[in-house]
Amino acid sequence: MIDLTTILPAALASLDEILTVGGPVVALLLGLSIVSFATVFYKIWQFRRAGVGRHRQIERALVAYERGDAKAAGAFLTESRSYLTPTLGRAIRGGGAPAALSDRCDAEAESLFLRLETGLGFLDLVAQLAPLIGLFGTVLGMIEAFQGLQAAGTSVDPTVLAGGIWVALLTTAAGLAVAMPVAAVQSWLSGLVERDRVFANRALRTVFSPDIAADGAHPLAKHEAA
Repeated sequence: MIDLTTILPAALASLDEILTVGGPVVALLLGLSIVSFATVFYKIWQFRRAGVGRHRQIERALVAYERGDAKAAGAFLTESRSYLTPTLGRAIRGGGAPAALSDRCDAEAESLFLRLETGLGFLDLVAQLAPLIGLFGTVLGMIEAFQGLQAAGTSVDPTVLAGGIWVALLTTAAGLAVAMPVAAVQSWLSGLVERDRVFANRALRTVFSPDIAADGAHPLAKHEAA
């Protein structure tokens, strides 16, 4: 069994040592990493709760709609847990006819995507800035190391210089350690939103621009007439 009373103090001591060696740059990167990972966990929870990427029932509703079966389409939408369900339901109930309704549904869908994208811009900013912050810390550390080298004159201890260099490079490593996972998750989440945006556009166009029968009748009109 893991003994937290032993591991936790050791971890805190290691963290304190890293912060002492790395200075304010590493402290800043640590703060960014905490906020970034909190944002990532929140976005993953938000995406799961909204049903991002889970539109099977909407797909079935669209198939039923194109067959002209509005009742079956409505039943499938009732079973859907996707955040796009209210918008698609409004479009289907409207029969896909008025152009104003099409604009409204497009605007509603876009507002939903904007809500999902909230926070992704911050993650993208962290992914871009973290390596630069780490590099900035490295430059400052190298300047300090060479200032010490100059002050030592001819009595230079190579081990002291090497120690100053690895401490300087620590900030670059910290910046990359923050940026790489954040960039990967941000790209993944952005891809999910983009796929849903394409799906919603296709679904709304299916409703508002359906396949017209040879006699020029709308699918729902043909079904009702039958």
